[in-house]
Amino acid sequence: MRRFRLHLVPYNTNIDFVGMRFITFSIASIVIIASVLSMSFKGLNYGIDFKGGYIFEVRMPEVPNISELREKLSNLHLGEVALQQFGADKDILIKVERQEGEDVEQEIAIKKVKETLGANVDYRKVETVGPKVGSELVKNGVKAVGLALVAMLVYIAFRFEWQFAACAIMALTHDCVAILGLFSIFPLEFNETAIIATLITAGYSINDTIVIFDRIRENIKKYKKMALGELINKSLNETLSRTTLTATTTLLALLALYFFGGKVISTFSLPIIIGILVGSFSSICLAAPLLLYLHLKRTDVSKEDKASLEATV
Repeated sequence: MRRFRLHLVPYNTNIDFVGMRFITFSIASIVIIASVLSMSFKGLNYGIDFKGGYIFEVRMPEVPNISELREKLSNLHLGEVALQQFGADKDILIKVERQEGEDVEQEIAIKKVKETLGANVDYRKVETVGPKVGSELVKNGVKAVGLALVAMLVYIAFRFEWQFAACAIMALTHDCVAILGLFSIFPLEFNETAIIATLITAGYSINDTIVIFDRIRENIKKYKKMALGELINKSLNETLSRTTLTATTTLLALLALYFFGGKVISTFSLPIIIGILVGSFSSICLAAPLLLYLHLKRTDVSKEDKASLEATV
């Protein structure tokens, strides 16, 4: 029985990724500069988790329609309103961001929420989340991303060589900055799910990068006299079908969540969709071509061959 293999990219594809590196490096530089400038001057649009607000734990008199209730609370124009079920079917958790102004404005906001929920509602907890808690969440989120990057750096340096690790971390840094820039440039709430989206992007990107690095390492042993630029191109084209197929299947699932998953899931899915595209770009166009500049060791190559290899770079 013959096996059927799906190839989104033709087997004999020969795209000159290394030759296009100055274009892709320029695109990556523009993305990073735009993201850093936006975060420096505009900042991030922090959600309730970071800038503080109010948390209501309530038990409704009957099982609520979450989508209808969310729409009613959103129409109050109190900023970000998060709603979710927890515990029993009648129990819901409501988060409302802190209002601008003094205590009077806060009391008015709480009153509006209670009026919308209606009568016979059991308020089990109404508490305030201060900005101090939000600043701690920011620090913890940055620490989580930083530790993840360091762990990946150690793993790749141990499995490959330090040149591979350095290139992977540069590409991952580009991905994380690009995602943060997305939350800064566009009107997206930066909350705990944004940190999760950033970590998912980093994990997906490093998985793609390691597959490409594996093929480069195999080809270094197989083609000992091939110019490094040509070898990287060959490795990228050999793994391009796998990279494209993985990204496409992942994006199909995420697009289904984005279009049919409702407002909350759509908001969570969009940064991951962008992250998959950014991660695939950085794995192919940044991580691998950067190896040209870090003097990657080539074993069993004569001095003449080394000179010709360096000349091609």
